[in-house]
Amino acid sequence: MRALTIDHSAPGHLALSEVPDPEPASHQALVRIHSFSVNHGEAAFVVPNGEEGAVPGWDAAGVVVRAAADGSGPAPGTRVLTLGLGGAWAELRAVDTELMGTVPEGADLGAAGALPVAAGSALRALRRLGPILGRRVLVTGAGGGVGRFAVQLAARGGAHVVAATSDPAKGEALTRLGAHEVVAGDALKLVEPVHGVIDVVGGPQLVDAYAALAPHGTLVAVGHSSGVGEDFPFGALFGDAGRHDRSLTTFFLMDDANGLGADLDWLASLVARGELDPQIGHRDDWSRTGEALAALLAREVAGKAVLDIPVTAAAV
Repeated sequence: MRALTIDHSAPGHLALSEVPDPEPASHQALVRIHSFSVNHGEAAFVVPNGEEGAVPGWDAAGVVVRAAADGSGPAPGTRVLTLGLGGAWAELRAVDTELMGTVPEGADLGAAGALPVAAGSALRALRRLGPILGRRVLVTGAGGGVGRFAVQLAARGGAHVVAATSDPAKGEALTRLGAHEVVAGDALKLVEPVHGVIDVVGGPQLVDAYAALAPHGTLVAVGHSSGVGEDFPFGALFGDAGRHDRSLTTFFLMDDANGLGADLDWLASLVARGELDPQIGHRDDWSRTGEALAALLAREVAGKAVLDIPVTAAAV
């Protein structure tokens, strides 16, 4: 099969290569990939630092060509979205059946491929906040992939959504997605107290967002797109002056994957019904994945970047 592999001698550290087909374990299905999405973490960390010859990629959607040997998961011919720590940027992928969701007939596989990491992280991070109906929820980095899903899902859950973005031009789009307030990232110190925070930026914004938490509030650190650390001033973690019992927790989707397949089913059904916008800001042939990664790093993509793999006659 063809796959994009890590090649540190190639431009952008990627090369389109011929590699052996994957051999699924008994709990894995073999999926022919039609589309995959790329994430900021892959662009910033996975590709530049990956092992030579490895096939990267977390998110992909396609069609099952061989069911899992243990009887779990979908039958051949089922349209699916898939998640894993690698292997998505290829014509074939072996996938754990518990990390797959079904895609309704007629729905765009490219849109489904945009969901697993970004929408899955947004959904499960929001659950860490507890009940959000009628409560104020702040989303930092709201203009990015995870942030746009977090805004939509928080609004769907009945929250009053405060969207923080470094780009004021994204304000109108975020309002359409359900944000009730849009603030600049450097204005977080002025935000009224919130019940919960979904932070995908890290650095000083995380520190300011934590300061905005009301008593008993929770901040979930989902991403670290700023690339800088957090420096809490003395007193920021004191429990006096009404600042008691506030929580800060880290999050990693692959360590919170129990039952994720059902969540992916639900997210794909929302997209199919037009109730969740995948916000695809860049779409191209997979031969141009390097350009998509560069655009992500340059913050030129509004939402998700999706790459399509042409299905050859031999593969049908």
